[in-house]
Amino acid sequence: MLFLAVFCGFLAENFREHKVEQQRAKELAISFYDELKRDSATIQTVQMNRLKRDSSFTYLKKYFRDSSITNCSKEFSIDFNYAFIVFGSYIFEPKDAILDQLKNSGSLRYFKNTELQKLTGDLSVAIANIRTRNKFESDFLDLYLTPYLVKHNDIEFYDNISNRYKILLVYALSAYEKSSEVFPFHFNKPDDFDKTESVNLTGMYQLRCWGTSIKQYADYQKLNTRLLEELRIDYKLK
Repeated sequence: MLFLAVFCGFLAENFREHKVEQQRAKELAISFYDELKRDSATIQTVQMNRLKRDSSFTYLKKYFRDSSITNCSKEFSIDFNYAFIVFGSYIFEPKDAILDQLKNSGSLRYFKNTELQKLTGDLSVAIANIRTRNKFESDFLDLYLTPYLVKHNDIEFYDNISNRYKILLVYALSAYEKSSEVFPFHFNKPDDFDKTESVNLTGMYQLRCWGTSIKQYADYQKLNTRLLEELRIDYKLK
């Protein structure tokens, strides 16, 4: 009888621990799912913005080759700012608070699905790759693009846009693009302007940004989608 009582107590405790782990797994799964869903929406917007900027890069390369920089068009001024001045709306910075909690606390063991565990590990690697690649882009901006802008950019155009619309530049440019207004853009030091250098600078920056979009960002999107699917199936989430 004593053995039976101890054995039953053991089973009860084991069952209780199992239920607690299941509940904890569900709570973590919901939090992780919400984090992934928010990032899924964010990166889709960022990727669309980057496609628009890629078009700006292509336009600028052709403009630098073929057109006058002493009489810059409205389209040039807009694409120049989309390509070289606006920055934040093109950068995806993934959230990983719940992911870090899963890894650092050992809570990942609560996910019994081995595919879910593998995908979570792969996502951690993908996020590290994104941060490395973001720095790769940022370094180019600091080393090459900023000195170029200090030399040639028309800061008065930026001031006019900002004062007219009084919103963040990316939204001000969109409003200006749709309007009939025209603010002149005067390329500084036109006599000291090297067309070949400008085409090459634009092309190199375009290649870096395009590489990020089609590799690191795209890899993250695929993993994000697969993780959301696994979590939906395993934990009946919507």
